[in-house]
Amino acid sequence: MSAPTSPARPLLPGSTLGVVGGGQLGRMFVHAAQAMGYFTAVLDADADSPAGRVSHHHIRTAYEDPDGLAQLAGLCDAITTEFENVPAQALRTLGAERPVAPAASAVAIAQDRAQEKAHFVRCGVPCAPYAVIETPADLAAVAPDLLPGILKTARMGYDGKGQSRVKTPAELAAAWQAMGRVPCVLEKRLPLALECSVIVARGADGTCVHLPVQRNLHRDGILAVTEVHEGNMPHALVEHAVNASKSIANGLDYVGVLCVEFFVLDGGELVVNEIAPRPHNSGHYSQNACDVSQFELQVRAMAGLPLTQPRQHSPAVMLNLLGDLWFAGGPHARTPAWEAVLALPGTHLHLYGKAEAKPGRKMGHLNVTAPTVEAARANALQAAALLGIAAF
Repeated sequence: MSAPTSPARPLLPGSTLGVVGGGQLGRMFVHAAQAMGYFTAVLDADADSPAGRVSHHHIRTAYEDPDGLAQLAGLCDAITTEFENVPAQALRTLGAERPVAPAASAVAIAQDRAQEKAHFVRCGVPCAPYAVIETPADLAAVAPDLLPGILKTARMGYDGKGQSRVKTPAELAAAWQAMGRVPCVLEKRLPLALECSVIVARGADGTCVHLPVQRNLHRDGILAVTEVHEGNMPHALVEHAVNASKSIANGLDYVGVLCVEFFVLDGGELVVNEIAPRPHNSGHYSQNACDVSQFELQVRAMAGLPLTQPRQHSPAVMLNLLGDLWFAGGPHARTPAWEAVLALPGTHLHLYGKAEAKPGRKMGHLNVTAPTVEAARANALQAAALLGIAAF
């Protein structure tokens, strides 16, 4: 029998909270937990992992290493994850000893696009028309009206990886072959007006709160800009997105922080794209624009503390800082113009402590806040120009 996803009574500061995964999301979780007075432990094989470098304890083993999992369970009072591709079995193993939030069952659904789509259907939340392709017979049975479409591997895809745009049955067959004939999901391409996301936090008692709806801009499959302020989307769409996100979380009996990503179609319809069972890049603005950040919500949910509805106090723009910025002046890495950027009012720099900048690698983010939407956008555009980020 597994342990509950939340402790029987709240875990107060002084307890030890663990996280499986040592990336930047784990690092920011650790910072939030430590600010609230908790001890922390990180399980990640990389000796220089961003989260491991700042945690009280760093267990340097693979995610499925029995000794590492036993050490983490022995140190911690509750455990979470910062990366959706952590093996669900590792979370099941930990869940037999300690409260784990989110539960392995919820993470397993988020790891498999076919299961994820089926969950959306069960919750009554619209998604793009799709077909699951696991065999040559599935491939042959694909309905013509699903093309043109996007073929996505059912597992291990993120930031645009494991995807291929296809227009014809021949291109679809070739793409599936190139992906190694692994289980895939074919999604019909839809005319998109914009993309948005919702961060929800749900407790074991069913309490569910949310951050404001985030309007997102992606470039090359990676989030580039998030804008969050009153009026960033029509009110009816905002309400629909929040309600759909809570329905998805409730359907999973979810405990923890969950990001739900949506497409808004040209006709104004809202369709869900995917979920991430963790804090999300699009929620980083909450560190400086809200009274409770997504990482504090993660701490509260796993510790069984009260979840209060976050309040956004400032319009915000978040710029993703990729490793490309370090090479904007040529083939050799250079330090971006932080001094000039930080001279702009309302700029908040968050770097992830990664030793080496690489093109496409997430190195940090910049939150820009201001008293008005116009000022936040103006300062963010000026910061983008200084850093070499395309205007938006």
